[in-house]
Amino acid sequence: MSTLTMGEQPIYSTRAHVFQIDPNTKKNWLPTSKHAVTVSYFYDSTRNVYRIISLDGTKAIINSTISPNMTFTKTSQKFGQWADSRANTVYGLGFSTEHHLAKFAEKFAEYKEAARLAKEKSQEKMEMATSPSQESPGGELSSPLTPVTPPMENINGTDDICDTTPNSDTRPEPSQNALAFAHSPVMTKHWEAELEALKGNNAKLTAALLESTANVKQWKQQLAAYQEEAERLHKRVTELECQSNQTPAIKSQKTELNQTIEELENMLRDKEEEMEKFKEELENMNDLMEQKDTLTQKLEETELRSRVLEEQLAGAEQRLEENQEEQENFRKSLRTLLELLDGKIFELTELRDTLARLIEEAS
Repeated sequence: MSTLTMGEQPIYSTRAHVFQIDPNTKKNWLPTSKHAVTVSYFYDSTRNVYRIISLDGTKAIINSTISPNMTFTKTSQKFGQWADSRANTVYGLGFSTEHHLAKFAEKFAEYKEAARLAKEKSQEKMEMATSPSQESPGGELSSPLTPVTPPMENINGTDDICDTTPNSDTRPEPSQNALAFAHSPVMTKHWEAELEALKGNNAKLTAALLESTANVKQWKQQLAAYQEEAERLHKRVTELECQSNQTPAIKSQKTELNQTIEELENMLRDKEEEMEKFKEELENMNDLMEQKDTLTQKLEETELRSRVLEEQLAGAEQRLEENQEEQENFRKSLRTLLELLDGKIFELTELRDTLARLIEEAS
């Protein structure tokens, strides 16, 4: 069954890491996406329904219908959650910035209020349908106002072109038990290697961007020159055609001009294709910048956790040394006690022998 219906339209989109509450513990968060995915508000004009939908590939990881009794709660600076009683789960979203979280929460409240108004209007419509006094003279029911479909907003809720660079902050942790991340020297080296690779790619892409920008300007100038040249050649062809007495030389010149025009038009098409390719490369570069910033943040967190673990290890080693010293002192005390016991046993043995001799002498 398809997730979207024919009447649904996306009205706001952003990017976030998606989580669901663990159905067993009801405490821990389980990530449902390996990376930040698009989360969109949809409006179904046929049913007057607002939904939150997110797809990871072809799999729907969020399909939540907004109802008036829902509440979106900010649990941290970059994390928010809401409960969906119909889906019997709690969804969590980790955003890259506080602004994106605030914008998503603002839209949630706006569409929740719109859902409430739509529900009230639907109830009013039902009451009007069941009440004879609400019928028009022709016997037709007067229909309530249909809510206007909210305008489509660009991704991240701005009027600019979708820029995925703000997502470069990091995949935020929803809570202390939200994500199990293995902080170890091996992982640190792994993230450092990926960061260095991304830095190299970033430098190459930056150079390519500067070069492509310069090329685009040059191509625009060439395009204008080619257009002027094409217009001039067209005029020249027209003039030659208007001449009544055309010589073979003029016909040959006309053919050459037509070939030149065709070559210029082919060159223009090639330049336009190259410009489209450079636009795609710029979009890919934005994605790589986002990945680089995400890995940088993760590396900083890993280094911080490593320092904490090193401090804990140093404390444990110190306590181990103190325990070993106490055990050594305890062994020394035991040796001393054993020596004292040996002396006492030897004295008791001599006393026993002396008493035995005295008994024998007395008998």
